[in-house]
Amino acid sequence: MDTTNFTETQLTVREAVSKICAKFPNDYWAERDETQEYPHEFHAALAKDGWIGICLSAELGGAGLGISEATMMLQTISESGAGMAGAQSLHANIYATQPVSKFATEEQKQKFLPPLISGKSRTCFGVTESNSGLETLKLQTKAVRNGDFYEVTGSKIWITNAQNADTMVLLARTSEASEVSSPSRALSLYFMPFDRTQPGLHLRKIKKMGGRAVDANEVFFDSYKIPATSLIGKEGDGFKMILHGMNAERCLIAGEALGLGYAALGRATNYAREREVFGKPIGKNQAIQHGLSEAYMNLEAAKLATYHSAKLYDAVAAGESDVSLTAVGTACNSAKYLAAEAAYKACERAVLTLGGMGYAQEYHVERYLRECWVPRIAPVSREMILNYIGERVLKLPKSY
Repeated sequence: MDTTNFTETQLTVREAVSKICAKFPNDYWAERDETQEYPHEFHAALAKDGWIGICLSAELGGAGLGISEATMMLQTISESGAGMAGAQSLHANIYATQPVSKFATEEQKQKFLPPLISGKSRTCFGVTESNSGLETLKLQTKAVRNGDFYEVTGSKIWITNAQNADTMVLLARTSEASEVSSPSRALSLYFMPFDRTQPGLHLRKIKKMGGRAVDANEVFFDSYKIPATSLIGKEGDGFKMILHGMNAERCLIAGEALGLGYAALGRATNYAREREVFGKPIGKNQAIQHGLSEAYMNLEAAKLATYHSAKLYDAVAAGESDVSLTAVGTACNSAKYLAAEAAYKACERAVLTLGGMGYAQEYHVERYLRECWVPRIAPVSREMILNYIGERVLKLPKSY
């Protein structure tokens, strides 16, 4: 990867995180994928050096850096061979805490965030529901106030790290849409205890194609009690707050996709140099060389889009730019789309370059190919991004 346009801080992050990742080679991640065992040692190593709180303020124990640097961190993790599994072991701790960091009271921040930064606590992100999907305003999980508690009832799906988390950033319904001025005013945000030993909370682990070192779950609530002090901001402000984390997540997952693509490309290129057929390296053949060259150019173009979007996000978040939120959303959505597609093409090309050995687990590229579906699907589908661009940028009629 060409690093010409990165800042000194981004390159420092890349170098420091690479040193940690070097202790966790491809074989470590292949074993975790096989056993579906959470990478506790990896999470602890990152926490020890303070990387979990990369985007949180120094006053709370974080690094006080931006999404640009966090994107570089997650790209570096993914690129090391950890892939989506390694990146997603701490993914939610970065983007899900963005709305908490921005909208929580100082008392809440001091209580909730330092344990995450130190690695003593882990969080998960509870928004998606099986019956509403991308229609967030139609989610049905309810939080009903009862004295000093809220009782949460409903379900969430595709909740990453729920088997290991002890807190959750939850978006829940506190009013019916008909009772408020706008459907967006019916949802509220909570940073809540997530105690699997307490009544009213049940998890079902989802068996997945890839990224199996990190769990994904369906979560069921049945009058699960959480303290009223878990509420962030005011009732009805949750949807507005959660948007603050969504663009950040698009930047981060774009970085993760890039890392996976560069990792696959690196392995395929090395194989093409070394593997000889008919008395010459297969990389001497244009049929091999052109596909790898195209994969590289796709990744480089997506890289520029990704770090442009992260820079815009940081500038607006810091109040240093008057760029519209639509422009930020356009950049972040575009970056996620382009990086996901570039990663997929690179991973596919890697498997094809290795031929039969690309299908063998010991060469790792089959694992990369399985994992690179994640950024194509989540957190928003390719088709919905195209809808967004068509409607918001090209001013075409809404198509759904």
